[in-house]
Amino acid sequence: MNTQASASAASNTSTPAPIKAKGSGQNSPSPVRMLLEDWSLIIIFIVLFAILSVSVEYFFSIQNLVGLALSVSQIGMVACTMMFCLACRDFDLSVGSIVAFAGLLCASVISSTGSITLGIGVSLIAGAFIGAVNGLIIAKLRINALITTLATMEIVRGLGFIVSGGQAIGISNEAFFALGNTMLLGIPVPVVFTILCFVIFGVALNKTTYGRNILAIGGNPDAARLAGVNVTRSRILVFLFQGLVCALAGVILASRITSGQPNAAMGFELNVMSACVLGGVSLAGGRATISGVIVGVLIMGTVENAMNLQNIDAFYQYVVRGMILLSAVTIDQLKNRNSGH
Repeated sequence: MNTQASASAASNTSTPAPIKAKGSGQNSPSPVRMLLEDWSLIIIFIVLFAILSVSVEYFFSIQNLVGLALSVSQIGMVACTMMFCLACRDFDLSVGSIVAFAGLLCASVISSTGSITLGIGVSLIAGAFIGAVNGLIIAKLRINALITTLATMEIVRGLGFIVSGGQAIGISNEAFFALGNTMLLGIPVPVVFTILCFVIFGVALNKTTYGRNILAIGGNPDAARLAGVNVTRSRILVFLFQGLVCALAGVILASRITSGQPNAAMGFELNVMSACVLGGVSLAGGRATISGVIVGVLIMGTVENAMNLQNIDAFYQYVVRGMILLSAVTIDQLKNRNSGH
């Protein structure tokens, strides 16, 4: 009797299974839709580039394309580390201030000592230190990243004005200018540094345990911690690398413009985050691709370059950049809702 009842109960519980499987199959996205989602950003960039090449005079010239690559080189470098920052549910508003401060510090040390190596080294160490402080406060003391990096943004920008006395610091060492103004195999050196950053951080994200841990932290910090990931150390390293790359970008920028400027990189952080979010890096964490970031950087730079060629007023350019950022965030939120996050 008991055996028959158990068999009957087992048969009753097993019958809903095929119905559930059928329903889940109906809800799965089609291969065409998945393909369009994966390649949509690249398609948008190709179409945009083709339209601008035909409609905007001089856009497709070699000189303009080289200028376009140079204009996005610093944003591209910092976007690589901002990608990691956003992927683990953090963000950094202090990047622009670190870029400016590193350029000023480098210019000041070179002017005082005449040593390019010392100037670059001190600036890189200072940038890494500022980034590590951000990471320690956010990860160890658990203070909100918005408040921490907003405070750091103001502090570091103020230090830049103190170091420079509110004035640009000129550099007379011509050997230093080579870092930002020479060509390597027909490619400007700042663009070469940007490409190296894309390669290094792309490999780090996709091919290393650290990159997988960052995505795991962004997806679910508690689950990552239970799986044995050192969440605190990983987040501190993200901000340390962020500060280091920002300092490198600041040094190269100072070399390009032959001086350290206390007002350099104003609004830089918004451009970098816009490029990352436009490139598919989720503000909710756990999702990022280096290819998406590259395309996001190129779209932002291409739009700005086209507006400059058309002599569109800078005030309107602010509006366009803001609309791009808002659109990117809206798309990110829609993706998160559709994926059930």
